[in-house]
Parts: sequence; structure tokens; C-alpha cells
Amino acid sequence: MKFSAQKGTKDILPSEIYRWQKAEQTFASVCHSFGYEEIRIPTFEQTDLFARGVGDTTDVVTKEMYTFEDKGGRSITLRPEGTAGVARSFIENGMTSLPTPVRLFYNITAFRYEKMQKGRYREFHQFGLEAFGAEGPSIDAEIISVVDIFFKKMGLENIGLRINSIGCPKCRAEYNKLLKDHFRPHIGEMCEDCRERFEKNPLRMIDCKIDGSKDIVKNAPRLIDYLCEDCKAHFEGLKSELDALGVKYEIDPNIVRGLDYYSRTVFEFVSENVGTQGTICGGGRYDGLIGIMDGPATPGIGFAMGVERLLIEAEAQGKLPEKPSHVRLYVAAMSDAAKKTASKLCYDLRLAGIGCETDLAGRSFRAQMKYAGKQEIPYLVVIGDDELANGEVKIKNMANGEETPVKLDEIVKYCQDNIV
Repeated sequence: MKFSAQKGTKDILPSEIYRWQKAEQTFASVCHSFGYEEIRIPTFEQTDLFARGVGDTTDVVTKEMYTFEDKGGRSITLRPEGTAGVARSFIENGMTSLPTPVRLFYNITAFRYEKMQKGRYREFHQFGLEAFGAEGPSIDAEIISVVDIFFKKMGLENIGLRINSIGCPKCRAEYNKLLKDHFRPHIGEMCEDCRERFEKNPLRMIDCKIDGSKDIVKNAPRLIDYLCEDCKAHFEGLKSELDALGVKYEIDPNIVRGLDYYSRTVFEFVSENVGTQGTICGGGRYDGLIGIMDGPATPGIGFAMGVERLLIEAEAQGKLPEKPSHVRLYVAAMSDAAKKTASKLCYDLRLAGIGCETDLAGRSFRAQMKYAGKQEIPYLVVIGDDELANGEVKIKNMANGEETPVKLDEIVKYCQDNIV
């Protein structure tokens, strides 16, 4: 029987893993520089957590989740995103009593039964960040600046920031009435999902992937024009903070989040490069989420970034890193006695933090040379009976052919000083 990876999943091979590691290391470094700490959450949770934390009217919950019954008869779901699990952990582990804001970041795999597209998989990877306990616009600007600096550290260009405000439950309730008045005469022209959203969640009709390009949606009233005074002040404060940081942005009234616990700031980072246009990162405030999950009322804000989408963008812009050379030295052995010395030398070099290899496949000396060349190992040392007798070898720089004589018992020190 021939096995293959499941549809919507992908092996990340040694030939490309360094790209992922570079992005992961850069993201963690930027988060740490802001005082965010890493959290690791379970791959699966009870299904009700996502019904509350993601929303029981969203496509994610109604159509895309991997849900199953475990052997104890409990309904379990593979996480489709990170925020709900982090919020659960925040409440369960007593982080509500920590000094605010509580700053957390994560690097996870997530699972959604989605239609396959370029950069979109059913098992996918996300960078995410959540901050709890701060309600002013300063934390919104900080969260956005984390993404902005991360993209700069990755060398990415032409990534536009788009921001909007979706108000609070008070002003959104009034806006929903206006939306219904606007859509009611046209409801028969809209998709089945929008007809269902009309009663349950009219705000999500603006973000419809089918109807979003229609004039019916384009001409709908804009929520940003109907904000209450407090929400207006918060949005103006965010713009002022971003202006002070020098972070450029565009106001996009079509960015929405349809769930009641989302509030005020929403944002997206979108590629403006030809051929890769699309959202790379999206986030926003969810001041009602912790309360809905039976925790104490706590403001929160966060974002999620698709790593596959990020790396596609980096490749398109020619910003992928060079593959690092972890193995710096090849130790070739010409006799059985030399092989034992080569093995011990490699052990000592690795203990000192120096990557090296020696033959384990019984290759001839000539085949060892050929192997080292194919692997592009930058330095070579040959140990034979003469070298053992003299207690000295020559370390060859494969780039320029230079050979340096080194005592056998001084190789580790030489390599630490010259080839790490």
C-alpha cells in the first residue's frame, strides 16, 4: 500500500525548513523586544470553546472545523485558530491577576476544512499575539507596530496597513438597523449565507466573499460614520499614535468582524505587490471575549498571521534567507585507525558547538571527498596513518584551497577560533 500526505497537508522538507526557522526566530525576537512571552496551547479543545471563542455563526465553526467525539463521548475539535485557546488559558491559569497588559505570543499549527488554494492548507501555521487588560488605543498601536517591525526585519516591502473601527455594542446595534434597512429590498439578490446573516449578524454581509463586490454591498452605510463619541475618540487616538510612530495606514471601512465581542479597532496588513495581493495578517479588539468565556470583563486585542502566506510573499519579493551551513568541517579517514580518531575528533568538535561530519557508510577515500564536495562543506581535514604518526593534520579551506597545518590535539581550539 502506498501512503501519501493527506489533502490539505504538506511536508516541510530539510531543503526549505530554514526559511520557516528564520521567520520563527525573527517573530519571537520582535515579540520579546516588546515584552511579549511565548505561550503553547493544546492542539485540541472542547468544541464549545470555539463556538464561543470564534462564533457559532462563522464559517469556521459552521463549515470548517475538524470535530470528533473522543472515547469518553466528549465533542473535541482541532483548533482552527489560536485566540480562543489562549483566552481559555488566560482565564484558567489565573492570568487575570497578573499586572496588565498581559502580553502573549504563539506559533501554532491550526486546522480548517477549507477549499485548497495557493498558500492555504487544511493544516496550516500561524503566528499570533494577544494582549489582555489594556483598553486605550496605545496597546492597539503597539500590536500593529509589532507586525510592522516584523515585516521590516524580514525585509518585506509594499505591505499596506489598513485600519477601521467597528464600534462598540451600543453604536453597532444602531448601525445594524441601518444595514437591515439598506439590504432588505435586495435580500433576494444575495447569496444564501447573506440571507441567513441578515437576521443573525448583518455586519458580516459586508465581508461576504460572494456579494462583496456588488454595488448592494459597496453602497451600504459605513459603520465608521456612525460611531459613538467614545469609539470616535478611540479611533482618533489610534490614528494619532500611529502617526507619532511613523506607521503609514489607510482607512478601510470594509474591514469588519461580525461577532458581538469584537469592538473598535480592526486592521489588516495587505500585500500591494503584483501577483501576491492579499491579506497576510489580520487582527482587532475583542473586549467582550473574556467575559463571554465566563472570565472577568477584560479588554483584549490580538492578531493572527498565516506563515505559508508570509513565506510566499517573502519568496515573491526575493527576501528568503540563504540556507545556512551547519556542518563546517568534514573529517576524512584513510584507515581503520584513522576512523576511530576521526569519530573521537567529531565528538569533541560537536561538544564544542562545531558542526562536523565523518564517514559512516564505509566509503572509499575518493568517495568521501566526493561526498564532502556535494554537501558543500566549507572545510576539510584528512587523517591517515602519517597524520596519526606525526600528530598533525592540514585543514583545507575548500573555497580558496588554502591548507593550514594544525596539531591533532589543537584542532578543536583552532576550529573555535577560525571556522565556527
